[in-house]
Amino acid sequence: MSGFRRGVRLGVDVGKARVGVARCDPDGLLATPVETVPRDDAAVARVLALADEHGAMEILIGLPLNLRGEETASTTDAKEFAGAVAAASDLSVRLVDERLSTVSAHAALRQSGRSQRSSRSIVDQVAAVVLLQQALEVEKNSGRPPGAPAPQESL
Repeated sequence: MSGFRRGVRLGVDVGKARVGVARCDPDGLLATPVETVPRDDAAVARVLALADEHGAMEILIGLPLNLRGEETASTTDAKEFAGAVAAASDLSVRLVDERLSTVSAHAALRQSGRSQRSSRSIVDQVAAVVLLQQALEVEKNSGRPPGAPAPQESL
């Protein structure tokens, strides 16, 4: 664990209607759900307020790629959201590959006995937990920060 940087991180799953937010403890052992933020003009400000509230050192935003690793319309949307977060904050904002995080989240919720309909309000938070947990593992295993820095641009 020599290359692991200690500190709270937020994981963010950007969707068209909702933004799921998760956080981890300072040692990066466990990611937990925080909140589902409505995707509106206040979404970036709310994510930054949550980062401040939880004392986050970094925000990891899921980068949705297709299974071949190619960009989609959702990729552009996530990059724009990440750019707006980066432009409005002094925190490190990184884009991390989140392939299958939403699929994994739905599967986990199904296994826990929840229907797709009853899961709708929390699936974004669970997807954020999955992408954050994956990013923490990448950093622990490689000794390098996960993903790539988000370009700073406003929406």
